[in-house]
Amino acid sequence: MTTREKIQMLEDVELVRRKNIIEDAMNCEKDMLSGFNKSAKDIEVEAEVISPTDKAADRKATPVFSGFLAYFADAVNEVSRCSMAGQKQHAPDEPLQWHRDKSGDELDALSRHLLEAGTIDDDSIRHSTKIAWRAMANLQKELELAGEAPLSKYNKI
Repeated sequence: MTTREKIQMLEDVELVRRKNIIEDAMNCEKDMLSGFNKSAKDIEVEAEVISPTDKAADRKATPVFSGFLAYFADAVNEVSRCSMAGQKQHAPDEPLQWHRDKSGDELDALSRHLLEAGTIDDDSIRHSTKIAWRAMANLQKELELAGEAPLSKYNKI
């Protein structure tokens, strides 16, 4: 299998994964709108029962919307704006994508911004926003290296 074929295969898997995440988020939102709300104890009990081989159940046990996006909607928006600002700075004539070759020092950059947490950077973006972006970038790379996440088609290598 060529490198190009491997990349295509990873991209196909990633598209299916993203579709499933979106469907799950929509289902969670429907559940929330209809008044459905499970206690933390109910979620723990369900997580204990789920077989790791049951992908559908695993997805249901990953509340992307209700367990993350709903909590941090404003912060996610800020990090998204930071991502766009970075794109405009590093590759203004290209579509939005993570240029990994231009941002490989996540922990060092995160630490530099951490020293200025609570203040605004020269580009009018909060240092805390940049900390969050770098933390997510580092986590994504860790998951990929561990074989727990495919390389996203939205990342330029």
